[in-house]
Amino acid sequence: MYKYFLALLMLVLAIPALADNGLVMIKSANDVTTTSDKLVKALKGKGMNVFAVIDHAKGAASVGAELPPTTLVIFGNPKVGTPLMKCSRTAAIDLPQKMLIWTDDAGQTWLAYNDPAYMAQRHNVKGCDEAIKKVTGALGKFSGVATAP
Repeated sequence: MYKYFLALLMLVLAIPALADNGLVMIKSANDVTTTSDKLVKALKGKGMNVFAVIDHAKGAASVGAELPPTTLVIFGNPKVGTPLMKCSRTAAIDLPQKMLIWTDDAGQTWLAYNDPAYMAQRHNVKGCDEAIKKVTGALGKFSGVATAP
């Protein structure tokens, strides 16, 4: 019973206000590295393919520029993405999924990802309501795990 309550609590905490630009943004209780590491561990634990972890701050430093900690995690699973692409081929431009983790100027760490409902609207996805629902739930769970203390 405790596990279900904890999972529900994490999901509720992960449901942020959506911005007009289709991004779901969540405050993290952790720094960028910890949030990213927790996210990658959760993704791999559920059988997701982690295609890349891109350290944009490191890239900036390689050209003599400064950028606060900013990491992009690219991941997916053909079992999830293929149905969306079958409903609308242009959805493939937004797949695989991505989560961006960064520290703002005030020192707060954030995690953001594309809202699946926004993506469905953007690509006029029809007949994939169940797939969109599954993706929304999965992204909420992954982001909840990554941002929790």
